[in-house]
Amino acid sequence: MKQTVFTGCGTALVTPFTADAKDVDEACFEELCLQQIENRADALIVAGTTGESPVLSSDEKRRLLRIAVALSGGRIPVIAGAGSNNTEDAVRKCNEAEKEGVAALLVVTPFYNKCTQESVVEHYFYIADRVSSPIIVYNVPSRTGFNIRPETYLALSRHKRITGIKEAGGDLSAAAKTLALCGENVAMYSGNDDQTVALMSLGAKGVISVVSNLIPAVMHTLASLCLEDDFTAARRLQAQYLKLMDAMFTSVNPIPVKMALELLYKKPFPLRLPLSKLSPTETEALKELLESYAMT
Repeated sequence: MKQTVFTGCGTALVTPFTADAKDVDEACFEELCLQQIENRADALIVAGTTGESPVLSSDEKRRLLRIAVALSGGRIPVIAGAGSNNTEDAVRKCNEAEKEGVAALLVVTPFYNKCTQESVVEHYFYIADRVSSPIIVYNVPSRTGFNIRPETYLALSRHKRITGIKEAGGDLSAAAKTLALCGENVAMYSGNDDQTVALMSLGAKGVISVVSNLIPAVMHTLASLCLEDDFTAARRLQAQYLKLMDAMFTSVNPIPVKMALELLYKKPFPLRLPLSKLSPTETEALKELLESYAMT
């Protein structure tokens, strides 16, 4: 059985920018990291999809990882968002992240020039042979146009460095089959907040969460209840926060969560193009929702 990178709730951190969005707001990022650690997040995922990785420079990614690793001080793992539709470029990104002392690599499937089921195994094995850190495979077909099948996960799980799956495909039946095929040879994490309880009831080890940017303690508790097999309490807690989870995907992630942070922190959380802010109508609805949870 392979070592699991983490169990519980890992937060897919946003990347805060300065008001003109030209630079990373490192002081704000430090504040966000510390807030997550103090509120019991079980892992920090840096420069992933929620962190707007496509518009971050290599140097910005390295600085973000360096900050998160230093602040975590080994208390919780820092996982680097990586991956590319260029296999050699994916290796380069992973190797650069490793130099900053990350605990693991979250590697998204190739996009646009989509793989076959056979070639995605070759892609991941090529990367895994050239890194020293555990790899979490990230399956998010809504963004990449490619979906990993359960049998392909089984093949991937045979590599010693492929230890995890972030499953955001939304298909519970496929996830159940994957877990049955792979057993304890790979740790699955829900890539969708609203499927946390369902996937953990099937054997997933946790969630890589967007909404935990706002409620890390709640999401830690939710995942902990599942790990303790208290699915009655977990189900109630997820139902309580389901509207907030859903609200994070009323537009393209991370547009809603950044607006929510803007409302909570009462300071700008700019996006970089091609992303743009929520409409005034959507913003007002989000504000009312946050007020209903007594968060503002």
